[in-house]
Amino acid sequence: MLILAIGLIGSTGFIRPPDTANYKCMIQLTNYEGEGAYLVVSLLNADGEYDQTLYVQGDDNEWYRDIEEWWTYYGSVRPDIDAITGATVSGGERSLTVLKIPKNKIDAGYKIRFESAVEDQEYYKDDVQFELTSESLKSKLEGKGFIRYIRMIPQ
Repeated sequence: MLILAIGLIGSTGFIRPPDTANYKCMIQLTNYEGEGAYLVVSLLNADGEYDQTLYVQGDDNEWYRDIEEWWTYYGSVRPDIDAITGATVSGGERSLTVLKIPKNKIDAGYKIRFESAVEDQEYYKDDVQFELTSESLKSKLEGKGFIRYIRMIPQ
C-alpha cells in the first residue's frame, strides 16, 4: 500500500517539461554600419500573441526596451528567460544558436518571429516571421531589416 501511495504521489507531483526539438539557427546580418544588433526570437500563438521567448541576443537589459513589441510583452510579465546570450553581433556578422522548440507547437498554427534593433537606428518588429511548420523549419528565410537571412537546421 505504501509503495502504491508513493507511486501515485511521484506520478502526479512533478510536471513534465514539454518535449522539445532542437534546431540550429544561423542568423546572418546585413552589412550595416553601427552598433551590434539586439535580436529576439519569439514563439507566437495562432492569434499572433507572444507565447514564449526562445532566444535573446544581447545581455545588456538596458536596451531591451528598443525591441518595442517584445518589450511590451516581456517588460510587463518578466518571465524567466534562460535563452539569453552574451554579446551582440555587428553588421555583416553571423551568429549560431540552438532553438528549443516545443514539438506540440510545430504544425499547430504557431509562428516564429525574429525582431531586431540597433542603437540609434531602426527597429524591425517582424524582420523575419514565418509559420511554424515542419517544412519551414528546414528553410532559409530572408529578412526585411538588419537580418539578411536565417537558416534552420534540424539537429
